[in-house]
Amino acid sequence: MPKRESRATWRGGLSEGRGTMKLGSGAFEGNFSFRSRVEEDGRKDTNPEELIGAALSGCFSMMLSSLLGKEGFTPQEINSKALVHFDNSGGEYGIQRIELFTEAVVPGIDRNKFLTLAQRAASECPVSRALKVPVNLEAALRQ
Repeated sequence: MPKRESRATWRGGLSEGRGTMKLGSGAFEGNFSFRSRVEEDGRKDTNPEELIGAALSGCFSMMLSSLLGKEGFTPQEINSKALVHFDNSGGEYGIQRIELFTEAVVPGIDRNKFLTLAQRAASECPVSRALKVPVNLEAALRQ
């Protein structure tokens, strides 16, 4: 199976520093900053939490489509949105919760079946599962 690569470079201290993130596919490259994480300042910078939300929304939508297909339903459209809550709780910043919203057009399915499959997709999509796995770190100090 392929490995997916992303890169980030940060320059400067936390509050005044700036960074860039780049996807290995070349589909996205953009700036990020601490301000973009903690303020609604209208800048065009992104932040790690926004990218996690995008990854979760996309992964969930694909998983839901897969589960619907296995049950004989073909979705015309699935629109999903993730709200990633990054807050300072007890003096420490962190992701406190993620709200996931979805709306879909799925001919022939009843509401209960759809909700059951949506719940399953939310817990089984690879990104949902990845948010619970340990991270193995390899670190090196350059001169």
